[in-house]
Amino acid sequence: MADNKKELEREELHRAIWAIADELRGAVDGWDFKNYVLGTMFYRYISENLCSYINTGEAEAGNADFDYTTMPDEDADEAREGLVEEKGFFILPSELFCNVCARASQDENLNETLEKVFRHIEESAKGSSSESSFAGLFDDYDVNSNKLGSTVAKRNEKLVKLLNGVAAMNLGDVKNHDIDAFGDAYEYLMTMYASNAGKSGGEFFTPADVSELLTRLGTVGKTEINKVYDPACGSGSLLLKAEKVLGKNAIRNGFFGQEINITTYNLCRINMFLHDVGFDKFDIACEDTLISPQHWDDEPFELIVSNPPYSIKWAGSDNPLLINDPRFSPAGVLAPKSKADMAFIMHSLSWLASNGTAAIVCFPGIMYRGGAEQKIRKYLIDNNYVDCVIQLPPNLFFGTSIATCIMVLKKNKADNKTLFIDATEECIKVTNNNKLTEANISHIVDVFANHKEEQYFSHLAGYDEVVKNNYNLSVSTYVEQEDKREKIDIVKLNAEIEQIVAREQVLRDEIAKIIAEIEVGL
Repeated sequence: MADNKKELEREELHRAIWAIADELRGAVDGWDFKNYVLGTMFYRYISENLCSYINTGEAEAGNADFDYTTMPDEDADEAREGLVEEKGFFILPSELFCNVCARASQDENLNETLEKVFRHIEESAKGSSSESSFAGLFDDYDVNSNKLGSTVAKRNEKLVKLLNGVAAMNLGDVKNHDIDAFGDAYEYLMTMYASNAGKSGGEFFTPADVSELLTRLGTVGKTEINKVYDPACGSGSLLLKAEKVLGKNAIRNGFFGQEINITTYNLCRINMFLHDVGFDKFDIACEDTLISPQHWDDEPFELIVSNPPYSIKWAGSDNPLLINDPRFSPAGVLAPKSKADMAFIMHSLSWLASNGTAAIVCFPGIMYRGGAEQKIRKYLIDNNYVDCVIQLPPNLFFGTSIATCIMVLKKNKADNKTLFIDATEECIKVTNNNKLTEANISHIVDVFANHKEEQYFSHLAGYDEVVKNNYNLSVSTYVEQEDKREKIDIVKLNAEIEQIVAREQVLRDEIAKIIAEIEVGL
């Protein structure tokens, strides 16, 4: 019952958040405007998080009535160094979200005020171990953008609405991480923006149900992992699923990822903070993973989950260094220049721990196309790295209707077999999209975990069978399709035809009689 109440509260919150975001948006495209809503939520969150931290410390020291929001700036500044060390950042009381918000409607220079506050927050981390987590975080929050309004007054009017709208979001006490309201609201908004953005932004956003499936596939039999990694991490929702699935302290060394788009990279770091991940528990880099991979020197990852961009162009053979790159050289061939999919697979395999699992969403073509991709599949199969291939239903992702696959990679398989699962029917239809239910996910994970054979659903193929099929890894090659056409009983059909023919003869005789009678009459 309590769960039901919580679910209703969440739905209520989601409705209110979307109403605020929608009302604020106006002339600005939703996907562009998300940076403002999410950035303001982040500003509110770190303000409340810092206040809560300081006030709780003071209360424990016997100063129960202490309130950081009312403290003079010069007194607060004395604690700056210690707080940056502990929290990673510092905000003066006058620059806290609640105080800026309270003065906002009277502040003719609100745009400058916000710009200054954001600069101060970023600068507070400079020179400390948290610098890389905060640098450039507010770069996409352009307070002087014409998208907000054509004049300073109009822009500030919008900014006041923005601050008040986010202040009105009922996100509960920041100390109560029970419903993870900030993080949950962020995920909800990202999903809503992605589904409304179509091609412009939602294209590579991984919906929650697919994230859940990938993470559960990657953590079968595990209660904790060293760390989780995503080579194309986007806004980080897939990385954070590991914590939802395994529990708060089950990821010992944190969250690692790389993202090429700077806006999305900033959103990812914000997402980490909103999910209460400390600055020392995540390491997100902004570079091209295939050409300039970060985390070379980190120990390998026990969990890799990813939904890399499908069939994008990359340097490939045009870059003479890549064929000798230890990530790609073992296969003896590079992924085609026009289709980088297999490069992401090889990169992930290279970063994978010997006791780890990688679950990667793939474009179906890489499972059957010839040429370089076939050679890479041969390398993967000959070395026994492919644990499972799952065919997913179409229409699971925003902005694309294709039916994708999941490839599960392991380095320490117990046998030399590959499981193929046909999950094309495992979904329900929600508006225009398909969705995986809890039951769908559990069925797929159960068959995967136990390497079960189920008629029309899964098949465990030996090495020789895959070789015989020329290293084709398409699920349809291995899992027999159920024939749903109506079955015809030939004996029964012949009997019916005989009856029809006999009846026809009777009718012919009747007609002949009638014609004869007419002729006699004439």
